Amino acid sequence: MTSLVVPAAVLSRVRWLAEGFRALTGVAVDAEVILAGRAGLLGHTPHGRVSAGGATRLMKSGDGWCALTLSRPDDIDAVPALIEADAVGDDPWPAVQDWVAAHDSADVTERARLLGLPVAAFGETPAEPPRVNPFWAATMPRSPSGLLVADLSAMWAGPLCGQLLAKAGAIVVKVETAARPDGARAGAPEFFDWMNGGKLSYLADFDEPSGVQALLAAADVVIESSRPAALTRRGLGPMTVAPRDGRVWLRITGHGTWGERADWVAFGDDAAVSGGLVCGGDDAPGFCGDAIADPLTGLQAAVAVAQSLRSGGGELIEMSLSAVAATYAELPRTDETACNATPQPAAPASGLGADNAIVEQLIADARLASC
Repeated sequence: MTSLVVPAAVLSRVRWLAEGFRALTGVAVDAEVILAGRAGLLGHTPHGRVSAGGATRLMKSGDGWCALTLSRPDDIDAVPALIEADAVGDDPWPAVQDWVAAHDSADVTERARLLGLPVAAFGETPAEPPRVNPFWAATMPRSPSGLLVADLSAMWAGPLCGQLLAKAGAIVVKVETAARPDGARAGAPEFFDWMNGGKLSYLADFDEPSGVQALLAAADVVIESSRPAALTRRGLGPMTVAPRDGRVWLRITGHGTWGERADWVAFGDDAAVSGGLVCGGDDAPGFCGDAIADPLTGLQAAVAVAQSLRSGGGELIEMSLSAVAATYAELPRTDETACNATPQPAAPASGLGADNAIVEQLIADARLASC
C-alpha cells in the first residue's frame, strides 16, 4: 500500500473538517481516504522533490524554490520557449532545472506564466479564508439531500466537492463539453470513477449555452472551476444566470479571481508549494502528500457549501487551491505522519452525455415547480 507523508497537524485538521461535514450532513468521511485515496488507487509514490504523481518538480532557484508542473502535452511543448532553447531531449527536466537554478523565482514564475504553465514560487500566497458574499435571497435552512447540483468543475477539487454532496443525497449533474471534457476522463478510470461515479453526465455546448443556462437557473448549488471571464462571456456566470433564492455558487480557482492571479494556472502540487505547504524544512522542502491542495480544497468546499445551505444559502463562495494550502502551511509541520488508504471501488461514472435526457427532464420539472 502506498504511504504518503503529511504533517500530523494537517491530518488532524482534515479529520476535524470531516467531522464537521458529518455533523452537517450525516455522512461519514474518512480523512485518510480523502488525502491518500488517489495514491492508493493508482500506486503513486512520493519521491521527495518529484511529486507523487510525477508531473511536478520542486527545484532550487537563484533565491529560493519553485515548483513547475508539466502534465499536459502543451506544457512539455512550451519548455523550449521557457528556457530559450531550440529543443530539449526526451527528458526536459535536466534542462529545466539548470535554467531555474540560474534565475530568481520571480523571473521563473513570470516567464512560465506568460506561457500559461502551472508554476509557483515557494510561499508566495498568503493564507486566506474562503470569500463568502451574499448574492441571492436566502431561504429556510436546508441539507444537500434532494437538491440539484450543477458540477461544471474538472479534475479533483471541484469534483470531490460534488462527490461528497452526492453522498449526502444531492442530485449532482456533471457538465462537460465534447471539445473539452474533464481531463480526468483521459486518465486512470479508477480515479475518474471515484470522483464522478453516481453523478449524471450532461453533454453541453457552451457555444450554444441555452441548455447550460437552463440547468444553472434550476440548480440549487453550482460548482465551477473556470476562469471567471470564461463563463461570464457566455452568459453563464453568477451575475448573468437567472436568480434563484437560496442558491449556493461555489467558485474554485488556482490562485484567486483578482488581478493577474485570475489568469494563473495551478494544479494541486504546485498550488501547495505556492501556499508554502511542504514537508521538511523551508531550506530543504519536499512535496507533501499527493497534489494535496486538491483534496484539502475539495473537502473544505463541501463543508462550506453545507454550512451555507444550513444558513439559507444565497451566497457566492470563492476559494483558491493556493490560499487553502497556505492556511494549512500555518500549522506546525515538524511532526510528520504516514497517511495511507485506498477507497472502496466506485460505481463506474456515466459516459459523456449518457444522462442528457434525465437532466433535461429535471430542468423541465424545476421550471414547473417554480411556476
